[in-house]
Amino acid sequence: MASPYIFILLMGVVSLLSDFTYEGGRSILGPYLALLSVSPFVIGFLSGLSELVGYVLRLVSGYLSDKLKSPWAFVFLGYAMNLLSVPLLALVPNWQWAGALMVLERFGKALRTPSRDALLSQATERVGHGKGFGIHEFLDQFGAFLGPLFVSAVLYYFTNNYRLAFASLLPSALLALLVLFLSKRYHQGNVKTAEGSKGEGKGTHPGFWYYVAFSSLLGLSFVPITLITYHGKVHLNLPDALPPFLFALAMLVDGFSALLFGYLFDRIGFKALALGVVITLIYPYFIFSGDETLFIAGILLWGVQLGMHESIVRSGVAKLSTPSFRGRAYGIFHLFFGLSVFLGASVMGRLYEILPVLLAVFSIGFQLLALLILKKVIDHSHPHKGSVLHLF
Repeated sequence: MASPYIFILLMGVVSLLSDFTYEGGRSILGPYLALLSVSPFVIGFLSGLSELVGYVLRLVSGYLSDKLKSPWAFVFLGYAMNLLSVPLLALVPNWQWAGALMVLERFGKALRTPSRDALLSQATERVGHGKGFGIHEFLDQFGAFLGPLFVSAVLYYFTNNYRLAFASLLPSALLALLVLFLSKRYHQGNVKTAEGSKGEGKGTHPGFWYYVAFSSLLGLSFVPITLITYHGKVHLNLPDALPPFLFALAMLVDGFSALLFGYLFDRIGFKALALGVVITLIYPYFIFSGDETLFIAGILLWGVQLGMHESIVRSGVAKLSTPSFRGRAYGIFHLFFGLSVFLGASVMGRLYEILPVLLAVFSIGFQLLALLILKKVIDHSHPHKGSVLHLF
């Protein structure tokens, strides 16, 4: 049988092109909404609502994918909706239409993510979940680096033309769908799930629900990029091309941190998550301190935590669930994570209107609570070495 790395790499290229598209668009969404006369609270609410839709529906799509045994149908339909809604933002007449497309883009992601991650987990089971998802996330985030960088260049050379910037993302969306088709053809003859997985009939392993609680608290604390770029544009008066450029750097940091934390996850398990949260804990204060240098440092730390979210968090679900239940496990995980992201983004948008530093306090506080719950996950993984302090 051919190496599972080939499928991981092919799906990584799909994600590279996909993130080029929608992260390129997301990098300018905050300033674009500001130009459409949207308040910080509404920006936070729309960001949270779109993420809520994008996460809650993953429970349904994950369940249906497992039951119907047709993951590729969900993957193709989801990617098409996810990708094509981004260039359509160039045509919106008002912020309400922009908000509808934000929701549609996340709806597409909800359809395809549990099935895609379940398919990927078949390959990563053979090479190590941390390593496999880390490689995928690195390629994913390399696209997320190139996309905002490309959009930044469009805004710089074409006099801050946001509509042109969104429209210019159509070719990468179409190319991603083409590579996805090639990935499916390779997968059908070369990738099979591991046989005889321990606890196959049990669905989830001990610690899964503690892990859901931990990730939900982390979701409550995670600052949406739309508020970050809004802050850079409106309060720090940064040039239009600079927020997407900084977002691109954050995505590059995200990619490398995904590789690092993926490697650490295979070596030290869930303690790698504790290390990641501790390292990035202070990023909200840096971003909203009012200092441009700290703002830049905060965005880079935000990228480190995002890399941890996208690599280890997915790896953790795979480690705590059995193959036949994995689509549903990812759906359950994303349901609770999405609810927390929606609530957190909405609250942080309102706190930002009152005083930006209150947002930072809110975020840091819930990260600390998440660390306490993570101790329970580590206890179930390593009964005799459960303390977070043992990491240090």
